Amino acid sequence: MNLHIYQNDEEFARDVAEWIIKVIAETLQKQERFTWVLSGGNTPKPVYGLLSSAPYRDQIDWNKLHIFWGDERAVPFTDERNNAKMAYETLLNHVPIPEEQIYLMRTDISPEESAIEYEKILREYFPPQNARPNTFDLVLLGMGEDGHTLSLFPGTEVVHEENAWTKAFFLKAQDMYRITLTKGIVNNSSKIAFLTTGENKADALHEVIEGKYDPDLYPSQVIKPVHGELHWFVDSDAAIELD
Repeated sequence: MNLHIYQNDEEFARDVAEWIIKVIAETLQKQERFTWVLSGGNTPKPVYGLLSSAPYRDQIDWNKLHIFWGDERAVPFTDERNNAKMAYETLLNHVPIPEEQIYLMRTDISPEESAIEYEKILREYFPPQNARPNTFDLVLLGMGEDGHTLSLFPGTEVVHEENAWTKAFFLKAQDMYRITLTKGIVNNSSKIAFLTTGENKADALHEVIEGKYDPDLYPSQVIKPVHGELHWFVDSDAAIELD
């Protein structure tokens, strides 16, 4: 595990953006495309903002990027809670990624149909005979103050899913359906990066990184790359409880 701790928001966003640019450039030296899973939430917004503006924007070969999502709320694209809407507004509307290389989790069909459709896309994109050793090149993740990541919430069955790459389920606590990638496909990625800020995340961050393994309480603990790298980008407030 690689832990990066920052003293302020500006330093955090700048360093994460520069790290992403470096990862993309190094990967594209070895292959023709770069697969990137975006995260929702507020934490990545400043990073997306930097990447979509000069000089950062000009350092990325956007035509070679293929964009996916880690999870989605089953609400219309026009809803402010929709992760794809946020990503378009802060990043995708401002960079020249071909639309056919952006793979949305659909919310205009039932959540179950959407999960099945997304799994089909992923299985075709990463077939068993694929020569690539990993699935995605980069997965960005957030972590909630309850220790959840993706739509893997404490006490939910999907935390332990071993076979499906995507699942849809009704989350009673939020009174809504969620669509999510599961640990299997994410843990086979080349690089996974958690972006976590705020003192309200401190207790969960301590438990996830240094506490007893209990994914039913802290689902972020199931994220353990098989062959890839795991990075935590955190601010000093979130890191305050770490030993």
